[in-house]
Amino acid sequence: MFSTAILATALCAFAHLDTFTHGCQLPSEWRPLSEGCRAELAEIIVYARVLAIHREPLGIGTSSLFNSLPFGFAYGYEGAEEGLLYSAEVELLCDQAWGSMLEVPSGSRLNLTGLGYLSCQSHTVMENDSYFFFLRMDENYSILPHGVNFQDAIFPDTAENRRTFSSLFQFANCSEGGTLLHSFGPDWEVQEDSRLLCSSVQVALFEEEERSRKLQERLAVLEKRNRQLKDRVRKVKRSLRNARKAARKAEQEARELQGKLNAPFNTGAPVLKG
Repeated sequence: MFSTAILATALCAFAHLDTFTHGCQLPSEWRPLSEGCRAELAEIIVYARVLAIHREPLGIGTSSLFNSLPFGFAYGYEGAEEGLLYSAEVELLCDQAWGSMLEVPSGSRLNLTGLGYLSCQSHTVMENDSYFFFLRMDENYSILPHGVNFQDAIFPDTAENRRTFSSLFQFANCSEGGTLLHSFGPDWEVQEDSRLLCSSVQVALFEEEERSRKLQERLAVLEKRNRQLKDRVRKVKRSLRNARKAARKAEQEARELQGKLNAPFNTGAPVLKG
């Protein structure tokens, strides 16, 4: 059974976890996004059932697999090791009603590539299970997981995920296996009317975060200068105390010396005359 092979592959992936952890380097400006926010940015959203899983040889077509975000580095396929990539044949139960790049009817079978264990994330499925998929097409029209913001692109079929994504399929053409999605969104109009665009909200949040970061940096600089000034003041005070102490000591020594010089006159000793 290929599921057994996938399990062995998973164990192999955990054995290589240290390699993946060190191989993943996200940008310093990276911030996590919610599922709803990423759904607005995903190219294709489908609800589908996995029919079969096939091992995918490393190095075939992996050089063109990149994340859509403008971070300037590869999607993580070049860091994957032999035996950790596979493809899946899925049955389309529901396709997003609008904005989708797919033009196939429900019930169609699709081949998803680029599944497996990557350097920054993993796209894994099991046979006979259903999932919500964020997908995209590359220049060769291959269908891949769309890991928006380097986060999960595949979500298991749970009641919570159905509530999260049901509004995206209100007017979708679904096969018999996907009609249950329509029962989760009676107030979808209110949800859609109250929803703000993710990109604009995210930009505002990033701008506010950037402003806060700059203020914190400026505060850190001012605190450093304040500490430097305090150190200088302490040094000046210490020098002043030392100077006063040295002056008092010098005065004391001068008085003692003067007392010694005046001692013969004070004791009444005879003064020799030439």
